[in-house]
Order: sequence, then C-alpha cells, then structure tokens
Amino acid sequence: MRPLMRFDWQVRLRGACSLLLLGIGMPGLAATVPDATPNFTLETNVKSLTVTAAGVAEWVTVSATAVSGFNGSITVTMSGLPGNVTASPESFVLKPGKPQLVSLVANLRADEGNAALEFKGVSGHLSHTASVALDVKVVEPDAVTFHYDIGRTGWNPHETTLTTANVNAADFGLLRILSVDGSVDAQPLYLSKLTAGGKVRNVVYAVTENDSVYAFDADTGAQVWKHSVLGTNEQPSDDHGCGQISPQIGITSTPVIDRGAGPHGTIFVVGMTLDGSGGYHQRLHALDVTTGAELHTPTEIRASYPGNGANSSNGRVIFDPGQYAERAGLLLLNGVIYLGWTSHCDQDPYTGWLMGYSESTLQQTSVIDLTPNGSEGSIWMAGSGIAAGPFGSIFVLDANGTFDATLNARGFPVSSDFGNGFINVSTANNKLAVADYFEDLNTVSESNSDTDLGSGGALVLPDLKDDSGRVHQLAIGAGKTGNMYIVDRDNMGKFNPNNDNAIYEEIDGQIGGVFSMPAFFNNTIYYAAVSDNLKTFPIRNARLATSPAMQSANSFPYPGATPSVSANGTANAIVWAVENNSPAVLDAYSASNLEEIYNSNQAPNGRDNFGSGNKFITPMVIDGKVLVGTPNSVAVFGLLK
Repeated sequence: MRPLMRFDWQVRLRGACSLLLLGIGMPGLAATVPDATPNFTLETNVKSLTVTAAGVAEWVTVSATAVSGFNGSITVTMSGLPGNVTASPESFVLKPGKPQLVSLVANLRADEGNAALEFKGVSGHLSHTASVALDVKVVEPDAVTFHYDIGRTGWNPHETTLTTANVNAADFGLLRILSVDGSVDAQPLYLSKLTAGGKVRNVVYAVTENDSVYAFDADTGAQVWKHSVLGTNEQPSDDHGCGQISPQIGITSTPVIDRGAGPHGTIFVVGMTLDGSGGYHQRLHALDVTTGAELHTPTEIRASYPGNGANSSNGRVIFDPGQYAERAGLLLLNGVIYLGWTSHCDQDPYTGWLMGYSESTLQQTSVIDLTPNGSEGSIWMAGSGIAAGPFGSIFVLDANGTFDATLNARGFPVSSDFGNGFINVSTANNKLAVADYFEDLNTVSESNSDTDLGSGGALVLPDLKDDSGRVHQLAIGAGKTGNMYIVDRDNMGKFNPNNDNAIYEEIDGQIGGVFSMPAFFNNTIYYAAVSDNLKTFPIRNARLATSPAMQSANSFPYPGATPSVSANGTANAIVWAVENNSPAVLDAYSASNLEEIYNSNQAPNGRDNFGSGNKFITPMVIDGKVLVGTPNSVAVFGLLK
C-alpha cells in the first residue's frame, strides 16, 4: 500500500504545482500565461501638438499594432476637436502596420486654448483609444518680413476679408495712393493694432531708394511718421551706371520687423548713402516702429574674410561698400539679422558676401564670403528674402561666379568657391559656414554665359510626408535656365560633372527663365516666369509634379512675377501677381483653378490704374488690403464698400 500512497502524493504534488504555475485556484496569484485572444493597440506619433489658427496643417500619425495574430480592420473615429478646427480625414479604416496621416487645420475663428483630441478604434467587440493634447493658438495678422515668413512661402493664411466672391471689379479696387519720395523696390510691411501717433491703428511701412522710411495708417492713408537714414551732407548713392537699381540707390531690400524688440517694436533697414567727399556707406539701422526714432547708433557695414579672391589684400578679401547693394530681403533668425550683398550689374571686383548682425546691439556676429578665392557669386535673388529652415540653416541661390570643380574628400570645392550654387549656410554657434550645396553639372559654363541660378529666390518648403509617412525637408529654386531644382535640405547633392542624379528632384523645360520666386500654398507651387504664364505644380507623395497642372490665361513680361497667396486657412484662396507693364496690372486668380477673378484694368475709366510697373515688386496681401510698391508710391487696394 505504501508505494501507491507515494504515487498518489506525487500526483497531488504535481497537480498543485500545475495550479501554482497557472495561478488557478490559488488566492492572490495572477495568471502568467498571456491571453491568446487576438487584439490590437492604438497609438499616435505625438502626445501633444500646437495648432496655429490659419497656419499650415499639423499632422498626426495614427497606427495600430496587432496582438496575438489580430488581422482585422479597425474603424477609427475622433472626438474632442475644438470649434473651427477641422481634421482630414475625420474617420477612417485602419489595418495594423498601415498608419494613417491625419491633418489638423484651425481657422481664425478657432477656439483658442487647450483641448483633448481622442481617437477611438473599434473592431467588433474590441475598442481602444489614443489621445493627443491640443494647444490652439490664434494670432493677429502682421506682415513683418518678405513673403510673410522665413521660409518665403508667400502664403498669408490669415486673410478673412478678401474672398473669391468679393474680389471683382464691382466690389474691389484701388482705395488710395500713399505717395513717397522715391522708388519702392522693397515689399511693404504691416503691423496690426499698433499704438502710434496717439491712437491704435493698423500701420503700413514702406522704404524708398531716396533713403526714407515711412509709416502710414493703413485704413486712412495718413502719414504717421517719416524718417531719413541719410547722414549729414549725404545723399543716396548714384546707380553706378547699372540699370538694375536706378536712378539712385538708397534702401533697396525689404526690411524686417521684430514687434518684441525695443520699447515698442523695431524695424531694421539697410541704407546706402554717398557722402560729400565721394565716399559710399552701407549702414544697418534700427528704428522704433511707433515713431521712426533711431534706437541705436547706425552700424557701418565693414567686413573682411580669409581669401585671395577679388579685392583681397594680404590674404583677406575686403568688403567695399561702394561695390555692393543690399538687394535680398533681410532675414531675422534667432536674434540675428542676416544681410546678403549683390553687385552693380557685373562690375568687378566683387564676391559673395553674407553677414550677420545682432538685433540687440547691431554689432556684427558673423560673416562669410562664398567666393573668397575667386570672384563674383553675389546674393541677388531678384530681391527675394534670404530663406531659412526651422533649424537655423540659411538657403540662398548664388549668382554667376567662381566654382571650384575640383572637390575635396568631403565633396566640397577645394578653394571654398560656391558661385552659381544652391547653398545651405549653417548659423550654428554664431558662425556662418557652408553646410551643404548643390551645383548643376553645367555650372561653370552657365556662369560663363551668365545663365546662372542666382536670378531667382529660394523657398523652404514646410515638412512634407510621403505615402509611407516619411517626412521630407525640401527647398526649391530656379534661375535663368528655368530648370527647377528641388533639394533635400539634409542632403542637397553637391556636384557631379557627369549628371545631377544626386539631387532630390530636377524638372527642366516647364517654365521660362526665372527672375523672381515662387509661392507655396496647399501642397502646390506657383511659378510665374519671364514671358510665361502663372503655372501650378502640385506636390504628391512629397514629389513635385513634372508638368504644370494649370496655368493662367495671361503671361507675364520681364521679370515675370513673384506671386502671393491669401487665404483663410486654406479657404477662399487667391493668388495675386503684378504684371510689370505701363500701366502696371494687379491680377487676382482663384487658387483652385487659376481663373482670373480680377485685374486692375477691368474697372471703367482707369479707376484702378496705379502707375507704372516696378519690376521686382511683390504684392503684399493682409487684413483686407493689397499693397503694391510703385516708382513713387504704395498703392492700396481693397473692398470699395
């Protein structure tokens, strides 16, 4: 009997151990064997997100992960969207391993503040959620820099007054002319709800080639203040026999405004002057936006850089203020104002200068010469602003000049000469340095024949996602050949004398020569080249279309046009462009189909005639107004009643 009893004990012991292992029937013990029932989890790529009213779309990636072999379909819906914030798509079907991109857009009437956006995924009896904390911000309409932002997109998403329905010759037209003392070659700027001249007003800022800065009440046309940047016994510079900026050179480039700098806000401008002894000066000024008073002693622009190129001495290239004009729009980036310099036509000696100045002290913080051991290679870009990406890199299109086709081990030109290039300049640690570049395989012959890239402006695109969800950081530019170059900002392609295969994308033969820059709106690029129509190039799967999807009925004479886009978020989008004729013509098109809805020649009796064209002027659209620089004024368009 004992063996049987031993056997029985062993069975019972094994049974108890099995129960212990399974956690069954034993108080206080949880099961350790996983549930084999198919299931899923739901996730978002971000836990919090800021959405700016009338800003660009923000993206959330929603994904599901299979558990225990789940392979079903999941219907996802959302809740918690604040008022006037829209999501696209609002609901969708998800499969594990195939994420869904959801765009979030807020209009100017969005409910400002915090909200919890919840995604709920349901498959049969299974249900899971994932949440994103939203911070919705609403901003006042201001235009403080060229083409609205440092990427130079040309898209103002804050326009709630002008629509595709009311912009027509019956309801819209010329309101007034703001007379000034010289040519307005820079884009006008704008501050809303500013206390100036004893009252709260919306203020337009204009600069002239007579070295004057003006502030006007945007709604009445009254002059608020005027300030001259001429020194004692000085006058604006002559045009050096070059018709590019003529008959005088004063303040040429678009200024930049920092509403938070100084006691009331500061506008920064660069003026060129000629003194009584025949000496030329370039100075950086900081003016109070409410009075025009100088906030600092103006800084005289001086620079030298290591090199043996044009106008060098003892191993350093010397900046000669008389040989240059500050044509490209100023860039304010991380407390530093960046300046780019062009020549007077191709009058040697000159090289390719970029400089940085502290906005708080106006003292030089950094300088680089892009052709220090060669010549030419200026920063012209038809007056477009120096562009920047979100991480502190500057992007410029360099004009015809020396390029060293012999490369070092890093793929950079051996003598650091980058003429006729698409250039990424790092600003890290307050030092300017070329971080990357792209040069067309024909770059040397293009420079020699003056068919360079530097006639156009660079545009830094917002982050784009392809169909797999991968983010692409791109920029686009084109010059006199009309070839469009789309570069990966992190890997631009450098130089290969045999082909351009390393570039992200190149599109040839679809537009004319470019002496302007494009605009970006709603994943579409708008180009208006010389003697060419305004054309659209949609972006799909983070790639630019290889041919235009639409084009305007009319074409644009030299120098083409730099378009601007106004919209309320993405609604009521209008593309604006100026024909450089005499009289000049302001055109407005529906952004969705490029059908013309207005031009300034339509009204009877020349009602909307605003004078002769000003070749590189860019229309600025804000707060129900369209502002256009002319050879002696700023024309203000808007609703007539």
